Amino acid sequence: MNLDEIRKRMDRLQNKSNGKSGGEFRKNFWKPPSGEKSVVRIVPYKHNKDVPFTELYFYFGIGKPRMMSLSNFDESDPILEFASQLRKSNEPDNVELAKKLYPKMRIFAPVLVRGEEDKGVRFWEFGKMVYTELLGVMMDEDYGDITDIAAGRDITVEVIPAAETGKMFDTTTVRVKPVQSPLSTDGSAAEGYLDNQKDIKELFTKFSFDEMKDSLQKYLAPSEENETVEVTPPTKEKVDINSKIDDLFG
Repeated sequence: MNLDEIRKRMDRLQNKSNGKSGGEFRKNFWKPPSGEKSVVRIVPYKHNKDVPFTELYFYFGIGKPRMMSLSNFDESDPILEFASQLRKSNEPDNVELAKKLYPKMRIFAPVLVRGEEDKGVRFWEFGKMVYTELLGVMMDEDYGDITDIAAGRDITVEVIPAAETGKMFDTTTVRVKPVQSPLSTDGSAAEGYLDNQKDIKELFTKFSFDEMKDSLQKYLAPSEENETVEVTPPTKEKVDINSKIDDLFG
């Protein structure tokens, strides 16, 4: 028995967000509290000097709470390839299934949370709406480089509960502070914030091609492992989904 493999599988089960371990995930990620305002500073990302944002693609609910797409590593991804094939068929049922299978983009930014500086730089995860707003701010010359460690700008993040807005989900708003400020008045601390950053991709489990293929097969035939699930491929012929996957990926 391989005890390391046993521990690895336990970590996967315990961590709902599919980080490498629950404790490590909580230590490296920050989630703005609902119903509150928080002040954060987006800092330059050690592993990408050009932009502080990292776009990652995930599958949600396909076998696990979420899985990273192998396209994040420029590698062949069985779920993405299968979804693309379904979409090309132009058959309504196939196209609808393809929409469910395509990975969804999430964005991550390294931030220092004011009042919690002792916890160091953590990653803030958000969606396209917040991302669009932040990109707009960073393109506005009036704001300058908001990540500048000497004269950048803090950001107020507010999460408005869905119960207050009548919407299905909480609403996140961002407001850039009008006054420029340093990342820290302690120069050595500021350097530490820049140096002590993890690679965001390493904080998520990278599943193999075969593991993802297996998850896809189980998602398409959840009741029985060998159940035949029919879809309409480009030829408009009904086929066994597992056979179709085997044909596609050898």
